[in-house]
Amino acid sequence: MTSQGRGRGGCRRPLKWPPGRVDGCKRPQETAGKRSAGRAVERHHGMEQQGAARPDGPTFGFLTVVESAAHGVFGGYLLVDVLGRPVEFHCTTPVKVSRAQQILYGPTLHGHLHGRQIGATLLAEAKAAPDVVLTDTESMLQVRPHTGLPVALVRRAEAADGGAGFTIGTARVRPHETDAPRETAVRERLVELGATVDLCEPFERIRAAIDEAQRHS
Repeated sequence: MTSQGRGRGGCRRPLKWPPGRVDGCKRPQETAGKRSAGRAVERHHGMEQQGAARPDGPTFGFLTVVESAAHGVFGGYLLVDVLGRPVEFHCTTPVKVSRAQQILYGPTLHGHLHGRQIGATLLAEAKAAPDVVLTDTESMLQVRPHTGLPVALVRRAEAADGGAGFTIGTARVRPHETDAPRETAVRERLVELGATVDLCEPFERIRAAIDEAQRHS
């Protein structure tokens, strides 16, 4: 798998995967003991430079992946306060998966790439520890073994398959099985957020931000 590092015109320089640590960004967990170089995570510096105060109340994480036919797979992580205002935003440079790696990883590929390599790296980079991490990607639930934070899958209620979980507004929330004992606490927090924010909407912001970055790369 390869990641593209940022050159003068944007993310263009091909790099080995997983990418390494540059400019203070964390390196994803390395495989087979091999070191590699490149930018792993980019912080939304504009938000940091504005000096926004850290929220006193609860925060919520939204974690997803964006697939681009031209570039590869991006990871995005947005933290918001209880009113839905952004607190932090992080994204990875694109990762490309070779045909050989698709064959070798088989059905475990997405869980490993999304959960361990992309998701775990983004969560580790964030300064704030949210009350819960939400994802709209089933394979991203594989991040749960790599964090102590509760993780839950969010889908539109009409698109969800029912079963475990609960509904807030038009969203169906299914906590990771590890977090089943914490479901009541997770629900109480998300009810607060759901009073002002559609729980599926922040994922659209992440995709729009990554699309905008690609246009300027």
